[in-house]
Amino acid sequence: MAKVWWKESVVYEIYPRSFKDTNGDGIGDLKGITEKLDYIKLLGANVIWLCPIYKSPNDDNGYDISDYRDVMDEFGTMEDFDKLLKEAHKRDIKILMDLVVNHTSDEHKWFIESRKSKDNKYRDYYIWKDPRDGKAPNNWGGAFAGSAWEYDENTDMYFLHCFSKKQPDLNWENPEVRKEVQELVKFWLDKGIDGFRMDVINMISKDQAFPDGVKAEESLYGDKDPIIMNGPRVHEYLKELNAKVLSKYDIMTVGETPLVTPEIAMKYVGEDRKELNMVFEFEHMDIDRDESKATKEPFDLIKLKKVLTKWQKGLENGGWNSLYWNNHDQARVVSRFGNDKEYWEKSAKMLGTCLHMQQGTPYIYQGEEIGMTNVHFETIEGYRDISAINRYREEVEVKGRDKDNFMNYLHELSRDNARTPMQWSSGENAGFTNSEATPWIKLNPRYKKINVESQINDPNSIFNYYRKLIKIRRENEIVVYGRYDLILEDDKEIYAYTRTLNDKKLLVICNFTKSEPIFCLPENIRYSSFEKVIGNYDEDDSTIEKIKLKPYESRVYMLQQ
Repeated sequence: MAKVWWKESVVYEIYPRSFKDTNGDGIGDLKGITEKLDYIKLLGANVIWLCPIYKSPNDDNGYDISDYRDVMDEFGTMEDFDKLLKEAHKRDIKILMDLVVNHTSDEHKWFIESRKSKDNKYRDYYIWKDPRDGKAPNNWGGAFAGSAWEYDENTDMYFLHCFSKKQPDLNWENPEVRKEVQELVKFWLDKGIDGFRMDVINMISKDQAFPDGVKAEESLYGDKDPIIMNGPRVHEYLKELNAKVLSKYDIMTVGETPLVTPEIAMKYVGEDRKELNMVFEFEHMDIDRDESKATKEPFDLIKLKKVLTKWQKGLENGGWNSLYWNNHDQARVVSRFGNDKEYWEKSAKMLGTCLHMQQGTPYIYQGEEIGMTNVHFETIEGYRDISAINRYREEVEVKGRDKDNFMNYLHELSRDNARTPMQWSSGENAGFTNSEATPWIKLNPRYKKINVESQINDPNSIFNYYRKLIKIRRENEIVVYGRYDLILEDDKEIYAYTRTLNDKKLLVICNFTKSEPIFCLPENIRYSSFEKVIGNYDEDDSTIEKIKLKPYESRVYMLQQ
């Protein structure tokens, strides 16, 4: 297996709007990130993934870009970014930018020109279609509710927007669009950034027949997703981008790719493919949700083990995994797969252990390292996420779904669970902004107890536990490169697996429940000696043959064979 820096790295994701505000406008900024670089260094992460910082009207919080070569006013200036990059590099921290090129903002100069007339030279930068029977060109629904098509009176045509109507999709069939993307990628790489996370990158090639999608019973629109993802020319486009730009730099690339299997993912990340280094898959994030019915399903550990093991084994020869529980699009994992009440601290540590001991590059989302939890906004007015607001209108106001049930769904799974301000202290506004300011989104009221200040000097805190996990990965090649094998696959309470490299074996045991199950070491795991590497309880370690686990307990042992 090829050894490269990005396999050995730990990534810290920052949602700039909610990280640290330095000018008192209630919105996080670039200076705030620079101010907290020593904190990230202390944690041990050595790559920062920045969610979009480009100019944007913020219909979808920066994922609607109006200028790829400038910085959002609320976040600061290009000088602020240059200083952040310089200060990060001084601390041996790399910077990963978010590349959003499936779509732009409708306020981007390309789209402003494109909608002027049918013969405008930018017309083919986007996907325009004639009406069908006086209506939209097909039945596709957008990811944020409503139709995926918007009618434009000026030219009597529709444009495609797979997300908000202010996010028109780019037409990658047009070589000029691909050239523009290559140039803007080069612009940032020449500045010295260290790579990209690529937003919905497997959506850039659409089936040019634009067929109707299957319409489920409870859906107002047809399902576009299988048609627009992993399209006919996506690999051609990525190989071209790699050959012309990416391959000329020593960088890291990770693609956000909904609806991929390990087999499909290998086409993006195989070491011989020359496309991307790794992808984000979503299968493990979908085990407890039914999007079509807007409901949260009960957590099922066997399902989780199956999915994660499928990916560990599926990419072990020539591919690479991204390991994550949280990001800006997901609810907080300690509230979702753990227990954020009586076993908040133990379950947060257990979840960290389960993920960080697997093969792949771990991603920590801001606040995960202190155990930040979901937040309940009492009314829809508390939410800021366009997806939640639009979906509420469609489900409750159009379809007539029970309001309380839908609000419960948002409490459990809304993206805004991840977007409340970072909790730096128990003081006013959680130390995110000054006491006079009003944060752009409400604080999670649990900040009085859950914050950096209360954990940073506590050796038993979640924060310091995450520091240990990162240190173990850095000091033990087996954690990065060892082979993964699931054990006790039918156990409904315990997730246990081994990692093997040469004559060493790592044994990882995680209890996902508040009960106290017995772990029995399978007979085929032989060892001459063992040593405990980390655990979230101080317990007797005289034997590993049979262990009575405590609620949400995790243990990791190094076995000598």
